[in-house]
Amino acid sequence: MAERSQSPLQKHLYEVIFGTETPAGKRFDLWLIWMIVLSVLVLMIDSVMWLQQSWQTALDIAEWVFTLAFAAEYCVRIYCSPQRRRYIFSFYGVVDLLSILPSFLELLMPGANFLLIVRLLRVLRIFRILKLVRYLTDANILVRAVVYSRHKIFVFFMSVLVLSVIFGSLMYLVEGPTNGFSSIPKSIYWTIVTITTVGYGDITPQTWLGQVIAAAAMLTGYSILAVPTGIFTAELSQEMQKQRVQLACKGCGKTGHETDAVYCRFCGHGLK
Repeated sequence: MAERSQSPLQKHLYEVIFGTETPAGKRFDLWLIWMIVLSVLVLMIDSVMWLQQSWQTALDIAEWVFTLAFAAEYCVRIYCSPQRRRYIFSFYGVVDLLSILPSFLELLMPGANFLLIVRLLRVLRIFRILKLVRYLTDANILVRAVVYSRHKIFVFFMSVLVLSVIFGSLMYLVEGPTNGFSSIPKSIYWTIVTITTVGYGDITPQTWLGQVIAAAAMLTGYSILAVPTGIFTAELSQEMQKQRVQLACKGCGKTGHETDAVYCRFCGHGLK
Protein backbone atom coordinates (compact mmCIF):
# COMPACT_ATOMS: atom_id res chain seq x y z
CA MET A 1 0.00 0.00 0.00
CA ALA A 2 1.45 3.37 -1.04
CA GLU A 3 2.15 5.92 1.66
CA ARG A 4 0.28 9.20 1.68
CA SER A 5 2.16 12.45 1.27
CA GLN A 6 2.61 14.17 4.62
CA SER A 7 2.93 17.73 5.75
CA PRO A 8 5.98 18.82 7.79
CA LEU A 9 3.82 18.75 10.94
CA GLN A 10 2.69 15.20 10.27
CA LYS A 11 6.27 14.08 9.64
CA HIS A 12 7.43 15.67 12.87
CA LEU A 13 4.61 14.11 14.88
CA TYR A 14 5.32 10.74 13.27
CA GLU A 15 9.00 10.89 14.28
CA VAL A 16 8.05 11.76 17.85
CA ILE A 17 5.16 9.33 18.35
CA PHE A 18 6.19 6.30 16.30
CA GLY A 19 9.96 6.62 16.53
CA THR A 20 12.43 6.22 19.38
CA GLU A 21 15.64 7.35 17.70
CA THR A 22 15.23 11.01 18.59
CA PRO A 23 15.38 12.44 22.12
CA ALA A 24 11.82 13.73 21.69
CA GLY A 25 10.61 10.27 20.68
CA LYS A 26 12.25 8.66 23.70
CA ARG A 27 10.74 11.27 26.03
CA PHE A 28 7.31 10.70 24.49
CA ASP A 29 7.49 6.94 24.99
CA LEU A 30 8.67 7.36 28.58
CA TRP A 31 5.81 9.77 29.23
CA LEU A 32 3.36 7.34 27.64
CA ILE A 33 4.56 4.42 29.74
CA TRP A 34 4.29 6.46 32.95
CA MET A 35 0.76 7.46 31.97
CA ILE A 36 -0.15 3.82 31.34
CA VAL A 37 1.25 2.66 34.68
CA LEU A 38 -0.44 5.48 36.60
CA SER A 39 -3.79 4.89 34.88
CA VAL A 40 -3.70 1.20 35.77
CA LEU A 41 -2.75 2.12 39.34
CA VAL A 42 -5.78 4.42 39.53
CA LEU A 43 -7.94 1.58 38.23
CA MET A 44 -6.61 -0.77 40.91
CA ILE A 45 -7.16 1.78 43.68
CA ASP A 46 -10.68 2.34 42.40
CA SER A 47 -11.42 -1.36 42.96
CA VAL A 48 -10.58 -1.12 46.70
CA MET A 49 -13.83 -0.23 48.44
CA TRP A 50 -12.53 1.91 51.31
CA LEU A 51 -10.18 3.84 49.03
CA GLN A 52 -12.95 4.31 46.50
CA GLN A 53 -15.25 5.79 49.10
CA SER A 54 -12.57 8.20 50.32
CA TRP A 55 -11.19 9.29 46.93
CA GLN A 56 -14.08 8.72 44.53
CA THR A 57 -14.11 12.23 43.03
CA ALA A 58 -10.33 12.40 42.61
CA LEU A 59 -10.21 8.94 41.07
CA ASP A 60 -12.97 9.79 38.60
CA ILE A 61 -11.22 12.99 37.56
CA ALA A 62 -7.88 11.17 37.17
CA GLU A 63 -9.45 8.41 35.09
CA TRP A 64 -11.06 10.87 32.69
CA VAL A 65 -7.81 12.84 32.40
CA PHE A 66 -6.03 9.64 31.39
CA THR A 67 -8.81 8.65 29.03
CA LEU A 68 -8.85 11.99 27.25
CA ALA A 69 -5.05 11.97 27.02
CA PHE A 70 -5.03 8.49 25.47
CA ALA A 71 -7.89 9.45 23.15
CA ALA A 72 -5.92 12.48 21.96
CA GLU A 73 -2.84 10.30 21.46
CA TYR A 74 -4.87 7.80 19.42
CA CYS A 75 -6.27 10.54 17.20
CA VAL A 76 -2.81 12.04 16.66
CA ARG A 77 -1.43 8.62 15.75
CA ILE A 78 -4.11 8.26 13.07
CA TYR A 79 -3.48 11.82 11.86
CA CYS A 80 0.27 11.45 11.40
CA SER A 81 0.41 7.82 10.27
CA PRO A 82 1.37 7.47 6.59
CA GLN A 83 -0.71 4.27 6.42
CA ARG A 84 -3.74 4.94 8.60
CA ARG A 85 -5.66 1.78 7.79
CA ARG A 86 -2.62 -0.35 8.56
CA TYR A 87 -2.19 1.29 11.96
CA ILE A 88 -5.89 1.18 12.88
CA PHE A 89 -6.11 -2.59 12.25
CA SER A 90 -2.68 -3.42 13.65
CA PHE A 91 -2.22 -5.06 17.05
CA TYR A 92 -1.22 -1.82 18.76
CA GLY A 93 -3.90 0.15 16.94
CA VAL A 94 -6.60 -2.16 18.27
CA VAL A 95 -5.12 -2.05 21.78
CA ASP A 96 -4.96 1.75 21.65
CA LEU A 97 -8.64 1.86 20.74
CA LEU A 98 -9.62 -0.67 23.42
CA SER A 99 -7.80 1.35 26.05
CA ILE A 100 -10.15 4.32 25.64
CA LEU A 101 -13.47 2.69 24.74
CA PRO A 102 -14.33 1.28 28.23
CA SER A 103 -14.50 4.72 29.82
CA PHE A 104 -17.08 5.84 27.31
CA LEU A 105 -18.90 2.52 27.51
CA GLU A 106 -19.17 2.99 31.27
CA LEU A 107 -21.56 5.85 30.62
CA LEU A 108 -23.93 3.26 29.17
CA MET A 109 -22.84 0.18 31.15
CA PRO A 110 -21.56 0.84 34.69
CA GLY A 111 -18.59 -1.34 35.59
CA ALA A 112 -17.14 -1.56 32.09
CA ASN A 113 -14.24 0.66 33.16
CA PHE A 114 -12.46 -2.34 34.63
CA LEU A 115 -11.73 -3.43 31.05
CA LEU A 116 -9.14 -0.65 31.11
CA ILE A 117 -6.67 -3.21 32.43
CA VAL A 118 -5.98 -3.82 28.73
CA ARG A 119 -3.75 -0.75 28.91
CA LEU A 120 -1.08 -2.95 30.41
CA LEU A 121 -0.57 -4.41 26.94
CA ARG A 122 0.60 -1.03 25.74
CA VAL A 123 3.61 -1.22 28.05
CA LEU A 124 4.99 -3.58 25.40
CA ARG A 125 6.23 -0.43 23.67
CA ILE A 126 8.96 -0.26 26.30
CA PHE A 127 10.79 -2.89 24.27
CA ARG A 128 11.46 -0.28 21.60
CA ILE A 129 13.15 2.01 24.12
CA LEU A 130 15.28 -0.70 25.67
CA LYS A 131 16.32 -1.94 22.23
CA LEU A 132 15.33 -5.49 23.11
CA VAL A 133 14.91 -6.31 19.44
CA ARG A 134 18.30 -8.05 19.55
CA TYR A 135 16.74 -10.65 21.84
CA LEU A 136 14.16 -11.67 19.25
CA THR A 137 16.54 -14.31 17.91
CA ASP A 138 16.66 -16.03 21.29
CA ALA A 139 12.89 -15.75 21.57
CA ASN A 140 12.51 -17.45 18.19
CA ILE A 141 14.72 -20.30 19.41
CA LEU A 142 12.36 -20.86 22.34
CA VAL A 143 9.31 -20.78 20.09
CA ARG A 144 10.81 -23.28 17.67
CA ALA A 145 11.80 -25.59 20.54
CA VAL A 146 8.19 -25.59 21.77
CA VAL A 147 6.83 -26.20 18.26
CA TYR A 148 9.20 -29.08 17.53
CA SER A 149 8.50 -30.76 20.86
CA ARG A 150 4.72 -30.39 20.64
CA HIS A 151 4.10 -34.01 19.55
CA LYS A 152 6.16 -35.46 22.38
CA ILE A 153 4.54 -33.16 24.92
CA PHE A 154 1.10 -34.09 23.56
CA VAL A 155 1.87 -37.78 24.05
CA PHE A 156 3.08 -37.00 27.58
CA PHE A 157 -0.11 -35.16 28.47
CA MET A 158 -2.23 -37.96 27.05
CA SER A 159 -0.32 -40.42 29.24
CA VAL A 160 -0.95 -38.23 32.29
CA LEU A 161 -4.64 -38.03 31.36
CA VAL A 162 -4.86 -41.82 31.16
CA LEU A 163 -3.21 -42.15 34.58
CA SER A 164 -5.58 -39.53 35.98
CA VAL A 165 -8.60 -41.44 34.72
CA ILE A 166 -7.30 -44.67 36.24
CA PHE A 167 -6.47 -43.16 39.64
CA GLY A 168 -9.69 -41.14 39.64
CA SER A 169 -11.82 -44.17 38.92
CA LEU A 170 -10.10 -46.17 41.67
CA MET A 171 -10.60 -43.36 44.18
CA TYR A 172 -14.27 -43.09 43.26
CA LEU A 173 -14.63 -46.83 43.76
CA VAL A 174 -12.75 -46.92 47.08
CA GLU A 175 -13.80 -43.62 48.72
CA GLY A 176 -17.18 -42.93 47.17
CA PRO A 177 -19.52 -39.93 47.59
CA THR A 178 -19.46 -40.15 51.40
CA ASN A 179 -15.83 -38.97 51.45
CA GLY A 180 -16.23 -36.24 48.84
CA PHE A 181 -15.52 -38.28 45.70
CA SER A 182 -19.04 -37.77 44.41
CA SER A 183 -18.32 -38.61 40.75
CA ILE A 184 -15.58 -39.91 38.51
CA PRO A 185 -14.92 -36.46 36.94
CA LYS A 186 -14.49 -34.95 40.42
CA SER A 187 -12.20 -37.82 41.36
CA ILE A 188 -10.17 -37.19 38.21
CA TYR A 189 -9.94 -33.51 39.24
CA TRP A 190 -8.54 -34.65 42.61
CA THR A 191 -6.02 -36.88 40.83
CA ILE A 192 -4.78 -34.07 38.60
CA VAL A 193 -4.42 -31.77 41.60
CA THR A 194 -2.50 -34.51 43.42
CA ILE A 195 -0.24 -35.51 40.52
CA THR A 196 0.72 -31.91 39.84
CA THR A 197 1.62 -31.52 43.56
CA VAL A 198 -0.80 -28.60 43.95
CA GLY A 199 -2.83 -30.23 46.71
CA TYR A 200 -5.73 -27.89 47.46
CA GLY A 201 -6.95 -30.15 50.27
CA ASP A 202 -10.62 -29.66 49.41
CA ILE A 203 -10.97 -33.44 48.94
CA THR A 204 -8.94 -35.96 50.94
CA PRO A 205 -9.09 -39.76 51.14
CA GLN A 206 -10.33 -41.16 54.44
CA THR A 207 -9.84 -44.92 54.10
CA TRP A 208 -6.48 -46.65 54.32
CA LEU A 209 -6.81 -48.05 50.80
CA GLY A 210 -7.66 -44.62 49.46
CA GLN A 211 -4.59 -43.19 51.17
CA VAL A 212 -2.42 -45.89 49.61
CA ILE A 213 -3.77 -44.98 46.16
CA ALA A 214 -3.19 -41.29 46.95
CA ALA A 215 0.41 -42.02 47.93
CA ALA A 216 0.92 -43.88 44.64
CA ALA A 217 -0.53 -40.90 42.74
CA MET A 218 1.80 -38.51 44.56
CA LEU A 219 4.89 -40.63 43.81
CA THR A 220 3.77 -40.89 40.19
CA GLY A 221 3.46 -37.12 40.06
CA TYR A 222 7.01 -36.60 41.33
CA SER A 223 8.26 -39.17 38.82
CA ILE A 224 6.75 -37.57 35.74
CA LEU A 225 7.06 -33.84 36.47
CA ALA A 226 10.54 -33.69 34.95
CA VAL A 227 9.50 -35.36 31.67
CA PRO A 228 8.18 -32.27 29.78
CA THR A 229 11.15 -30.24 31.03
CA GLY A 230 13.54 -32.83 29.62
CA ILE A 231 11.72 -32.91 26.29
CA PHE A 232 11.80 -29.13 25.95
CA THR A 233 15.45 -28.91 27.08
CA ALA A 234 16.52 -31.46 24.45
CA GLU A 235 14.77 -29.56 21.67
CA LEU A 236 16.16 -26.26 22.93
CA SER A 237 19.69 -27.66 22.90
CA GLN A 238 19.26 -28.78 19.30
CA GLU A 239 17.96 -25.39 18.23
CA MET A 240 20.87 -23.59 19.91
CA GLN A 241 23.29 -25.92 18.14
CA LYS A 242 21.64 -25.11 14.81
CA GLN A 243 22.15 -21.41 15.51
CA ARG A 244 25.84 -21.98 16.15
CA VAL A 245 26.20 -23.91 12.88
CA GLN A 246 24.44 -21.14 10.93
CA LEU A 247 26.82 -18.44 12.22
CA ALA A 248 29.88 -18.84 9.97
CA CYS A 249 33.02 -16.73 9.88
CA LYS A 250 33.63 -14.91 6.59
CA GLY A 251 37.37 -15.07 7.21
CA CYS A 252 38.01 -18.75 7.79
CA GLY A 253 34.55 -20.15 7.06
CA LYS A 254 34.34 -22.10 10.32
CA THR A 255 31.11 -22.39 12.28
CA GLY A 256 30.20 -23.21 15.87
CA HIS A 257 30.11 -19.67 17.26
CA GLU A 258 27.73 -18.45 19.95
CA THR A 259 24.82 -16.36 18.70
CA ASP A 260 26.11 -13.24 20.47
CA ALA A 261 29.75 -13.69 19.36
CA VAL A 262 31.38 -10.62 17.81
CA TYR A 263 34.70 -12.14 16.67
CA CYS A 264 35.59 -15.57 15.34
CA ARG A 265 37.08 -17.76 18.05
CA PHE A 266 39.36 -19.43 15.49
CA CYS A 267 40.88 -16.57 13.49
CA GLY A 268 39.65 -13.42 15.26
CA HIS A 269 37.85 -12.07 12.19
CA GLY A 270 34.78 -9.90 12.84
CA LEU A 271 31.51 -11.80 12.54
CA LYS A 272 29.21 -8.80 12.18
